[in-house]
Amino acid sequence: MKLIALTPSNIQELMSWFTNESETTSWGGPHFNYPFDIESFQADLKLNELPSYGLLLEDKSTLLAFGQFYRRLGRCHLARLVVNPEYRGQGDAKQFITQLLEKGLVELDTSEASLYVYESNVNAIKLYKKLGFETTELQDNDSIKDCLDPVTHFV
Repeated sequence: MKLIALTPSNIQELMSWFTNESETTSWGGPHFNYPFDIESFQADLKLNELPSYGLLLEDKSTLLAFGQFYRRLGRCHLARLVVNPEYRGQGDAKQFITQLLEKGLVELDTSEASLYVYESNVNAIKLYKKLGFETTELQDNDSIKDCLDPVTHFV
């Protein structure tokens, strides 16, 4: 499996992974539009602003996972992590997040990472704990505006 910078040809496949507003919001956050089209999807992803990567299967045509990172409070903050629904539960998320995190830490020249996850996403929380993330309280300047569901902050 190979980590690649997301290309326009991967966008359509990524879009197909989200079939309703709940899935889209859970993944993309409270300001990600649904329904979406290619233009709104790319704009909401902030593809021109955020490093965006996918993990390709050996066939080099199937997108297995997607994620982004950016600097937040001096850390490499992982965002919009998702595994292709057809491949969930097979352990690929761990490999993907590890590769994405290694790349982000180097590119952002930092040694700490963070991410947010909805408390209802128990499978993701288990994975993040296995990867060494620890739950912390959200700081006032770290809150997620307009987020209705409880969010866990991991460092």
